[in-house]
Amino acid sequence: MFLAGSRLPSQWLGGRVSSGGQAIAEGNPFDRAVFFGLITIAIGILVLRSFQWGDFFARNIFLMAFIVFALVSVAWSDFPFISFKRWFRDLGNYLVVLVVLSDPRPLEAVRALLRRLFYLLIPLSILLVKYFPDSGRSYDAWSGLASYSGVTTGKNLLGIICAVGGIFFFWDTVTRWSDRKVPTTKRIIVTNFVFIGMALWLLNLAHTTTSNVCIALGGAVVLGVHWRKRQTTLIKILIPATFFIYLILAFGFNLNGNLAGELGKDPTLTDRTSIWNILLGMHTNPIVGTGYESFWLSYRDSPASTTFPWLNEAHNGYLELYLNLGLIGVTLLVGVLIAGYRNICKMLKPFSEMAPLFLALFIVVLFYDMTEVGFRGALVWDILMLILISAPPGLRVGKVGLAGPSSADRVSGLRKFPLKSAIQRR
Repeated sequence: MFLAGSRLPSQWLGGRVSSGGQAIAEGNPFDRAVFFGLITIAIGILVLRSFQWGDFFARNIFLMAFIVFALVSVAWSDFPFISFKRWFRDLGNYLVVLVVLSDPRPLEAVRALLRRLFYLLIPLSILLVKYFPDSGRSYDAWSGLASYSGVTTGKNLLGIICAVGGIFFFWDTVTRWSDRKVPTTKRIIVTNFVFIGMALWLLNLAHTTTSNVCIALGGAVVLGVHWRKRQTTLIKILIPATFFIYLILAFGFNLNGNLAGELGKDPTLTDRTSIWNILLGMHTNPIVGTGYESFWLSYRDSPASTTFPWLNEAHNGYLELYLNLGLIGVTLLVGVLIAGYRNICKMLKPFSEMAPLFLALFIVVLFYDMTEVGFRGALVWDILMLILISAPPGLRVGKVGLAGPSSADRVSGLRKFPLKSAIQRR
């Protein structure tokens, strides 16, 4: 997850990603070895946990159809070998997510994972920005303006990391606020405030409007769901309805461009609207696309590349998916989102303290992909899979040799077998 949210292993060792055709085809052997090792470890953990693959497939039909269709699309790609390698690499993301969700306490595992992840990404970004400028920032060749990237490879990626991290620490503070007078909880809340401050400072440096909107939107969802947790029906309807209304206003009335102009920003969203028109005018196969992660390999040789030669993404996750996998891929993604949203809504009754966080991250990813690309093998996609995938129940908590009993299990055991428990403690 750290590598997905920052840089490739070879880049951390000072290497650079080459744009040459041969370099893209061959890839980096060090990166390949690291990711293959992580995939192998993930498979080993799932095997040791006796992961119920059949149950998992039945619970995630749309996701499995999406993954299988992506594999099949390799057949009509102009670069089948490269496309397959990228599919296999991204398959590791799902396996790593399953390692987390197959934990005996999956929700606690997700919470611990996100906390430790942002404990690394946010402070390390500040360290690179302030004291290692060669790694943490870059400068425009013409204007000389600084662009801050931190642990990532671009300011937009740094922005979404800070946005998601800020939402997480804000949610954690809200859920613990009622116990703020307890010394241990008080220390955690103070730590959360420190990390929220660091995330906001980095967001200000990154100067990315999309991430600023995302962190404000996520915070509002966390507060709204937490305060209205008894009105589950209203929450279930309001969140998707808000997104659909936004789609109507954005595409029917140019909401994004008008709002950007009112705020003194570029009405074209930094040439995004021009990019979208050019990409849609390339007339790729509307049904099946160009093949998994193959579009940009073909774009380099197209006439459109003369207008934006530096372009390597569509700056819209839905359009990016359409170019690679066509309408079938977009339809399957919508199925994954709907099925995942239903799973999250089940956490509202009985109410789970993780529900506000999951709903906030879900709506943030939907909005983020309107101007950036998050529906591919990177940190945003991994986090989306964490909250959407329905994993079969893990090993029972308290099974000998795997995990110790929870506090509730220990209390129950003391009540049922007081003498036996006392002897075991001694």
